[in-house]
Amino acid sequence: MAINLDAALGIHPQTLDFRVERSKMLAGNLANAETPGYKARDLDFKTVMTQINAGMGHDRSYQAAYRVPYQTSGDQNTVELGKEQARYSRNAMDYQTSLTFLNMKISGLKSAIEGQ
Repeated sequence: MAINLDAALGIHPQTLDFRVERSKMLAGNLANAETPGYKARDLDFKTVMTQINAGMGHDRSYQAAYRVPYQTSGDQNTVELGKEQARYSRNAMDYQTSLTFLNMKISGLKSAIEGQ
């Protein structure tokens, strides 16, 4: 009897992948906080989950959106440093959560295979 790993692991590998890609994007925003004219971008978790739940699959073609700042800057840079740092920290915690869930799934599969 074959085990379908995609079905066994559920949505957790996709969420982990999304968190990695979002970390890269948020890190890019932080790195360009002082670049004149830089437009902050972000990925929307709800959009990705809606696509996956609708059966569209997971193709890693994330659609980045430009963020509208709460306060405009004189040099047209839309990165708000404090808010960007908070988003990055939150994403890091969400990454850890996704990793924990994935590890729990793998441990459960290992126990089932070993017959425990």
